[in-house]
Amino acid sequence: MSELHVPAIQLNDGNLIPQLGLGVWRVDDAVAERVVSEALEIGYRHIDTASFYQNERAVGRAIAASGISRDELFVTTKLWNTDQRDPHGAFHASLERLGLDKIDLYLVHWPVPTKGTAVGAWRGLIELVGSPECDSIGVSNFEIEHLTELQRETGVVAAVNQIELHPLHQRRELREFCADRGIAVAAWGPLGQGITDLLQRPAVTGAAAAHGKTPAQVVIRWHLQHGTIVFPKTTHRERMIENAAVFDFALSEAEMAAIDALDAQHRLGGDPYVFTGE
Repeated sequence: MSELHVPAIQLNDGNLIPQLGLGVWRVDDAVAERVVSEALEIGYRHIDTASFYQNERAVGRAIAASGISRDELFVTTKLWNTDQRDPHGAFHASLERLGLDKIDLYLVHWPVPTKGTAVGAWRGLIELVGSPECDSIGVSNFEIEHLTELQRETGVVAAVNQIELHPLHQRRELREFCADRGIAVAAWGPLGQGITDLLQRPAVTGAAAAHGKTPAQVVIRWHLQHGTIVFPKTTHRERMIENAAVFDFALSEAEMAAIDALDAQHRLGGDPYVFTGE
């Protein structure tokens, strides 16, 4: 079993979260157990899943088989949109599927403003956090007005906001808003989901050539240097190893600026103002 020296970020509730992890979105349950097992063997200690991904059981089986002490692992999962009226029930269902005694970070998956259920869901998470079963709570895909509403209605600020974030969609205003309130930002789709030309852009390939790294490693490094929590998704062991080999170099200010300049506000995923998942 390997060891990765991944830096941790301190959340606004005092808990620590590894800055690099493995995401398992769109990884079938039949494949996810192998993928997570390999990631844990390589040295990953942060796994990001969700009830909607339908692979929590596989994640749990891999963790159970790993023999790794629970206090060395960080597991994130999420409350799905249709469960927002019963956050306690959904939380405990995820806990059961994972086969764990606690969830390190539990997120409201989407704000679904057309339903008006997010604040109630957030109140439910507030009731859970700090119990032996839940260390930290946050949100995913929340825009500034959604975050503002949660704080106004409950007085409790999310520890994390997980958003679509990559060099073509940099969300600078939202990131600044989160930074001002101590909300850590986590990136999903950090490499552009493999459906853009991001990894062929000269700003990325040039930095890769300069450092003897791959374009993907450069983009992951860009996220890390911006202080973002990042969990690139892959089902390939060699790519997991590659994605983690990003702590032995640093991008220069000029290289960071060149990648910063790629921002095109190009969203690839759902629009948080209208997405319901139905």
